[in-house]
Amino acid sequence: MVTRSFRTSHSLPTISHVAEEAKVSRATVSRAFSQPHLLSRETVELVRAVAERLGYVPNHTARALSTGRAGNIALVVPDITNAFFASLMRGAQAKARDQGYATFLGDSDETPELEDILLTRLSAQVEGFILVSSRLPKERILEHAQRRPFILVNRDVAQLPRLLIDTGPSYATAVEHLASLGHRSIAYVAGPILSWSNRQRHAAVAKTARKLGLSLVRIATSRPSFEAGLACTDELLGAGVTAALAFDDVMAQGIMAGLAGRELAVPADFSVVGCDGVLATTTYPPLTSVETRCALAGERAVELLLEGLQGKAPRSRSISLPTELVIRATTAPPGISVRPGANVDGPTPSRHAPMERT
Repeated sequence: MVTRSFRTSHSLPTISHVAEEAKVSRATVSRAFSQPHLLSRETVELVRAVAERLGYVPNHTARALSTGRAGNIALVVPDITNAFFASLMRGAQAKARDQGYATFLGDSDETPELEDILLTRLSAQVEGFILVSSRLPKERILEHAQRRPFILVNRDVAQLPRLLIDTGPSYATAVEHLASLGHRSIAYVAGPILSWSNRQRHAAVAKTARKLGLSLVRIATSRPSFEAGLACTDELLGAGVTAALAFDDVMAQGIMAGLAGRELAVPADFSVVGCDGVLATTTYPPLTSVETRCALAGERAVELLLEGLQGKAPRSRSISLPTELVIRATTAPPGISVRPGANVDGPTPSRHAPMERT
């Protein structure tokens, strides 16, 4: 085995050492880290394996100074603790890393003012943004987009490339599912008032409920959280509804906990539907939920952004990702006693009626 001279010295390995060891050019080594899409997968894997073995670390600062490109992108979300956003971030970060980019994460805490500050301050450090479920006014988003490339997720601004997770049809299917089980009075437990997804979901639920002749109650909450779901339980029961469609799985989990605290069983006494699918299989019982494939959405958003950064227009100005309702164990025929004053039509099936499962 030949021992390279740099291996016996105390100097750090350089791009030239990697190129020599991998038997490729310096430009190929550079592209393997900065523009891997220009090379074959085999070449990228070879170069990176040699670099790791030699202990070579790309000098991103030097590359940024010479090319004007920092190799960083930013992902800004409303709530980093929410399971939907956490899963989307993991998908985005993995795709960015595979393409040689580092990802800065920003949490706006559901606050438009903080979101605005994050976009302003991060713009000097990144090449582009993925802005998820933005709470900013459209005009302010467009102002930020004049400084750096933007990809929007779950915010429909016609002038910008956007990725929309289409949950409306699946919420309509969820209402139809509840109606088929015999529910006549249902509730939609809303998400943030500034949320595009919240408006889409509520509109779909309201339209389908009207079509099927169901009574619908809308329950407002402060933000999508376990605590918000827990806090609305008394309002749900007081409204006399027999099922709730929550804005997301986290709120649905809170509702289920609130019902359990009042010695009501899901689904024997009350049916619950969530959205996102991230927590659905971890609840007890497993949650009927709209599956959004949020990690895939993060990957696709990065792909769109990098297309723009590489001088290519996105394949589509607007990409819609389909969703589906996955029926598990939290929906069954209604069995709860109707509260005084509730407007529920039709007979109430036995609470012991068999539940529907997939």
